[in-house]
This record gives sequence, structure tokens and C-alpha cells, in this order.
Amino acid sequence: MATTDRQNATLALAHALSAAERGLPVIPLSPSKLPALRSPHRGDAEPVLCRGECGLPGHGVHDATTDPAGVRALFAAAPWATGYGIACGRPPHHLIGIDLDTKSSTDSVAALQDLALRHLFTIPETVTVLTPSGGRHLWLTGPPDIVVPNSASRLAPGIDVRGAGGYLVGPGSVSAHGAYRLAPGTAELSPAPCPRALLRLVTPPARPHHPTQAGPARPVQGNGLVQFVLAAHEGQRNTRLFWAACRAYENGFGDELADALTEAAVQAGLTEREARATIASAERLTSGRRY
Repeated sequence: MATTDRQNATLALAHALSAAERGLPVIPLSPSKLPALRSPHRGDAEPVLCRGECGLPGHGVHDATTDPAGVRALFAAAPWATGYGIACGRPPHHLIGIDLDTKSSTDSVAALQDLALRHLFTIPETVTVLTPSGGRHLWLTGPPDIVVPNSASRLAPGIDVRGAGGYLVGPGSVSAHGAYRLAPGTAELSPAPCPRALLRLVTPPARPHHPTQAGPARPVQGNGLVQFVLAAHEGQRNTRLFWAACRAYENGFGDELADALTEAAVQAGLTEREARATIASAERLTSGRRY
């Protein structure tokens, strides 16, 4: 390991331990911003839907911990890690990350300000992390009884949301593209509560429950994804299923839609084993999305 990489790894561990002391669950990240530890189930013949129940590291955001000994153990297993991720949606802070991207042609900062004007909320002063690409992450806290899903550009073009099952790259991390650092004047701040109007925008409305004697109905949310898989022709089935499963997990209803997607894939020509394996791969990928 080069001297610079060793220094970055040492600093990443130090920053991760500092974050853990403040109640922020952390995991080590590689320079690609992906979780540094690979899944212990990657070579298994059968798909394994495990979120750490096996007791081994390598489950992405599900490894996140605030225990100093646990943090040190994760980084010891991944000495190449040059950054750390902070799990969103976890107690005590129930962190919500608002990622203002610079890669799209839309001014994401202006888009958020426009949302604030139209929905009558004020963007609070809060912890803000500057990214190597010129974007910024706003840290907000949510109520413990509300689950905020991850989403990409659903709120507005260029604005991504990290909630339950997602993570944010922590300040002090170094990626292949540069360093993440706290914005001037925000280092001493605590994450501000998410404004109620903004919380309503980032939280999907509850679906009405209509009991029926005909058995459980297919989830209304995600029916378009199910139809997309059903319409797959030979040569498209795995690709379409993987794409649909990724979108479902990114938007917070992947587990709910998994059976319906499996059924659609089987009808399209895949075996149930193939379908389950593809959906499990999509779940693992999206649980490791970096923001």
C-alpha cells in the first residue's frame, strides 16, 4: 500500500471513530465509494437474502455500527478503505441525506430553493458536506416512526434522497475523485430536523388497505415494474428483472415487490431460482449505493 493510501486509510478510521462517538453508524468505504468489504455470500450457488444475520461482515450498510471495537474490526478487515459511509435512517439521529448533485444540467440548489418556496418551508442551517464534484450533502434528522426511502431525482432533477438502507460518504473520506469535507461554518452544527413540508415530500403517501377474500392483491406500487418484466422477450429477461428490482429497492419497496417480480419473471421464462438470484443481486447493489 502506498504511503498516501496508508495515510488516507488511517485518517478514514479516525474520522469514522469520531462519527461513531456522535451516534452515527459507520462502515468502511473503498476509493470507489462502495462498501469496502465484499459479500461473504458472493460464491454461493443459491441466492442468500442476508442482512448480516450470518454474523460475518460484508453486508454493506447493514454492517454499520457505532461500537468503537466494531468499527476498528471492520477497518482492520478492509485496510484499503480510504473513506467511511454513514448509515441513514438509523437511531438515534434517523439521518436523512439530501444530495444536491452537480452532474445534471439542472441547478439542484435552485431546485431545492424553489421547492421551499412552493411548499412553504425554510431550508435550515445544518451539517453540510462538500463533495469532490462540487455538490453538497445536507444532513437532516427525521422522526423515529417515519421511514424515508432512498430516491434519485424523484424530489426534483439533481436532488437525491438517502434514507433507510442508504448511506452518505462521511466528511474526511477520500475517494478516487477527491476528498469530502465539511462546509465552512457547519462543523459545529448538529443535523437539523427535517422541515415537515419537506418530510412529506420525501415520504411516499401510505397506500390504502383494501382487504379482499380473494387473497392478497399484488402491490399497487410497482405494478409498472412488474408489467415491464412481464413484457420481456428472450434475451431481455434477466436485464429487465435486474433493472426493475434496482428501481424498486432504490425507492424503498423492493422487499414488498420481490414476490411479484419473481412471479412475473417466471411467467416471462426464467426459473424461480434465476429470478430470486437476480433480485438478490439488485438488493445488494442498491444497499451499497453511494451518495
